[in-house]
Amino acid sequence: MKTLLIFSGGMDSATLLWKLYSDGYDVETITFDYGQRHRQEIEYAQKMIKFMKEDPDLGIDIRHDIVDVRSVFKYIDSSALTNPDIEVPECGYTDESAKITVVPNRNQILLSIAVGIAAARGIDSVMYAAHSGDHSLYPDCRPEFLESLNETTRISTLWHPVRIEAPFIHLTKGDIVKIGLELGVPYEYTRSCYNAGQSCGVCPTCIERMEAFTINGMTDPIMYLPH
Repeated sequence: MKTLLIFSGGMDSATLLWKLYSDGYDVETITFDYGQRHRQEIEYAQKMIKFMKEDPDLGIDIRHDIVDVRSVFKYIDSSALTNPDIEVPECGYTDESAKITVVPNRNQILLSIAVGIAAARGIDSVMYAAHSGDHSLYPDCRPEFLESLNETTRISTLWHPVRIEAPFIHLTKGDIVKIGLELGVPYEYTRSCYNAGQSCGVCPTCIERMEAFTINGMTDPIMYLPH
């Protein structure tokens, strides 16, 4: 029941973190610094871990490592998330806006690194928070990607098998927020915006986040830039 969670600092991975603890897992977390323009998500990941450690009702001692892979991703700069010269779209998700925010092969690279870390630590699984809303937008969040990468991982970790799991892969963003609200996830310690600075409220992931709270009859607890 020990797992390594890729923890971005966003609401999906935060919900998964709380769900795993609720289900009795012993969780270690890693956050990747890949030179993303929305670097505040790293700070929010640290805030959430600090909260879980210091909250008197939780007091969970969570290992959290920040893994610096900027030297690799500086060559993968065709996305608005990694290239400051490409503007983040101000609209909901469309095929065109999604393409601009795709960091090529990001999840495969990060998952492969996470698998290596898990194998070195004797951890049997790696978790990430892909969900069904990502399927049409991001190829490396689809079930067929997960299935294929797991087969490769099975071969590459023969001496200490590691499996990759995405427990939310068939759930919507609204479903995830529903789970988080039931668990009491402090969403004020999460961040989703693709822009630097205060959450913009107009980029695709901000819009998707706000809609997920609305579906659940709740208001997002974070502050957005006024428009």
